[in-house]
Order: sequence, then structure tokens, then C-alpha cells
Amino acid sequence: MAEENTQHAHTTAVGSPPERFTVEPVALELGRRFVGAGFEVSLVGGPVRDLFLGRRSLDLDFTTNASPDETLAVIKGWADAHWEIGREFGTIGLRKDGFQLEVTTYRAEAYDPESRKPVVAFGSSLTGDLKRRDFSMNAMALRLPALELVDPFEGLSDLHAGILRTPGAPEDSFSDDPLRMMRAARFASQLKVDVAPEVRAAMAAMAERLTIVSAERIREELVKLINGAAPRAGIDLLVESGIADVVLPEVSALRLEVDEHHRHKDVYQHSLTVLEQAVALESGPDGPVPSPDFVLRFAALLHDIGKPATRRFEPGGGVSFRHHDVVGSKLVKKRMRELRFDNETIKAVARLVELHMRFYGYGDAGWTDSAVRRYVTDAGPLLERLHRLTRSDVTTRNQRKAERLAFAYDDLEHRIAELAEQEELAAIRPDLDGQQIMTVLGIKPGPLVGRAYKFLLEERMENGPVTEHEASAKLLEWWAAQPEFEAGAPTETGVDE
Repeated sequence: MAEENTQHAHTTAVGSPPERFTVEPVALELGRRFVGAGFEVSLVGGPVRDLFLGRRSLDLDFTTNASPDETLAVIKGWADAHWEIGREFGTIGLRKDGFQLEVTTYRAEAYDPESRKPVVAFGSSLTGDLKRRDFSMNAMALRLPALELVDPFEGLSDLHAGILRTPGAPEDSFSDDPLRMMRAARFASQLKVDVAPEVRAAMAAMAERLTIVSAERIREELVKLINGAAPRAGIDLLVESGIADVVLPEVSALRLEVDEHHRHKDVYQHSLTVLEQAVALESGPDGPVPSPDFVLRFAALLHDIGKPATRRFEPGGGVSFRHHDVVGSKLVKKRMRELRFDNETIKAVARLVELHMRFYGYGDAGWTDSAVRRYVTDAGPLLERLHRLTRSDVTTRNQRKAERLAFAYDDLEHRIAELAEQEELAAIRPDLDGQQIMTVLGIKPGPLVGRAYKFLLEERMENGPVTEHEASAKLLEWWAAQPEFEAGAPTETGVDE
């Protein structure tokens, strides 16, 4: 990488002292090219904010008074590659020295109240361009190559204060792009900032506007929120503002789970605590569950969403939630499909929710080796996440109970480790494969092979591994006991003719 240039920025709208930061050489070089061609260009938005946070970004955004055609002329022969996918919105993308850059013509942008697509009009000034941005801390620009900070909406002051405000009236900002309400919650999670009261009020008043935003855009903001440094704060903001009623209604519904006599814990607050505890149990980059892990975090947040549908008031004042794990798993699939998540992620989160209650009872009754094998097999590649989700689900204030559950889970993990040394738990298979089954029974491919395979898998789960000879003997014993097989011959419903 080229030698970095560290220079002072000169503030034009903030009275605080100049700050020192490092600007990437590629940005300075781009600035010189634009100015040399007679145009203005500025580093803008998140990359400027991140300079003051001490963060480095390989994705850099710029704004200019040059048109897209003029931008193409400036970068011709300099960029390693370029693309014009966003050209109709004034954006030209390029790659240079490992950085991804986007250069956008000054613009004023507004959303039709009934449309998901922006109506784009190019602007004529940097200040006008900054005013249309989402939040004041993202409405700062660094003129290039002079490194003059342009901050007409006091974004740097807001960044220092840890407060999220909009450049203009929040109602105007959220009307232009309703997704900015989701983005406010995302920044509360990522940057650990507070949201200004007027912004909160606008979010609550305009939550329904999110119904015009595509599910894919909402999903992307939600993932960033969940993967942030303080996801609890972001989720809480969504719920309190009513936005969760639109995008995650199952989470909002958890607030109803405080019964009038306070005999059952607040399931909503419990779920947020489980989320926090799951985050704390993620591993480093070389560990089994590198942070941030969306699947674990989302499962932690949603693990009890089946409770509203399964709540029952029992005689004597008790409250039960039978089968809320199974119901919750189905609700997870439905919500994640509506948010356009990929099938693999949906299956993983739903499976964790389905299995999160499996451990309870282990400490009281103990498990056979067979039960331990089933636990590992059912979890499959999600086992390490399931360990963390189950441990995170303990939020009781009863210290003795918490210690008992922790000890029991320690014991279960020890049992799993012991069995893993003896058996290949991660890939349990029957002791005979399909070809061997057909050879032993003298049958052709068909449904009977699957039934025999399932029988041997159950035997493997219950009794552990055996030799091929012992497995063959068990299989023949099972075969002889099947009433629909006469003299060991399959019926016409079995083997393919």
C-alpha cells in the first residue's frame, strides 16, 4: 500500500478544534484528478464519520458536481475497473488499488409517498447534497484534495455527543426514504448512539411508511442491526417506536407475556437478555462461533416467539407454554421467508429455536448415551451454537438454580466430549450402508432399503457402534420379525419390480 498521508482537517461549520486523521492516498489522488479537470469532489458520508471514529474503510463514497459522463472521463485510464449499474441515479462505481469507490453527482432525492423507488434529481451544491442525507453525522464531507471539512448540520458535534439527528426535519427525511427509520435503529446498535427525541417521535408516527419498502432492504438493515455492538438497544428502539409491529411483530408480541399477577417473567425483556448473553458467548475469529454470528443472535432473540400462541393459565395460577419451541420454529420460518432470507439461514435459525428446550430435564433425570447421541445428531453443524443458545437462555435471578443448570450443561458437554472420543458423533451413520443392506437381505433398491436403514440408524443411536457381523445379525432378526414379509420375501409394495 502507498504511504499514508496524515493531515489536519479544517472545519467550516463546527467550532471544535481540528482533528487529526488519516486519509487514504487513493482518495487524495482521485481528488487531484477531479480538481485538475475543473470539478469539485468530496469524500462523504460514512467514510468521513469513520475517520473521526478511527475506523478504516475499503469502501469509499464521493460526491461531485461532475455528471456521470464527466466522471467517466475523469477516471478513464486510472481506475482498475468501473461499472455503471447506478448511472441513472448519478453513481459510477470503480475499483482502484484494492478499494471500492462510488462517485455520485450532487443530487436532491425524494420518494413518491406510494412508491418504493426514488425520484432522482441532480443537485448543484455540496450543501444541498448533504441536506438530503439520512443523519447529521453522515452529512459531513471532506473536500478533496484540500481536506476541508464541510459540516453544515453539526454532524461532528452530534458524533462527539453520541446523538443521532437528521439534517432537517426527521419527518421529511423519513418521508424521502422510510428505510432510514430502520437505519436509525441500526446505528443505535452499531455505534451505541442515542436517538434524539424528535427522531424517536417521528419514527413512532411514521412506522407504517415502512410498508412501502422492499423486504430485501429491510432484511439487510435488520442483519446489520443484529450484528451490531449493541443489538439490544436497536431492537428496543424498533419495539418502542412501533416499527417492530411492521417488520418483526412476533417480537413486539412478547411484551404481552407479563401476566396480570406477575407470576411469570417478562418474556420480552428475557429475550433481550438472552440475546445479550449469546453475544457475550461468541468466540473469536478462530473459535467455533466467530463474532458476530447472525444465526445465533437471531435465534436468541426469537427463541420464545411461540409463547404468545401457546400460553395457558393453569389451575392454581401457573402459566404454561407447552410446545412453544415447535410453534416458534414455524413462526421463525414464516417471518424469515417474508423477509426474503435464504433457505440455509432460515433452516439454521428455525432449527435452533426448535431445539432450544431439548436440554431441560437433563439435570434432573440424566440422559442415556442414546439421548446424548440424538442431541448431537439433531443439532448437527449447529451444535456449538446450540450450546451457546441453551446457556444464554438461563436468566433466572435464583443463583442456586442458575448454578445447577450451568453444572448440568457442563456435564452434558463433558458427556458429548467423552462419546466423541469413542465414536464419530458428528457424522453418525448406521453400521451398514445401503449396498450392504441390499446384499444381506437380498433385495433390490426401493422403499424397503430405506426402512432397513432407518432401523439400523435407530440401533446405532440406542446402542452405539457394532461390528458389521453384529449389525447384519440384527438386521436379519428385524427382517424376520416383519409380519408383511413372508418367508423373508418382500411384498409387492416393497421392492421395485
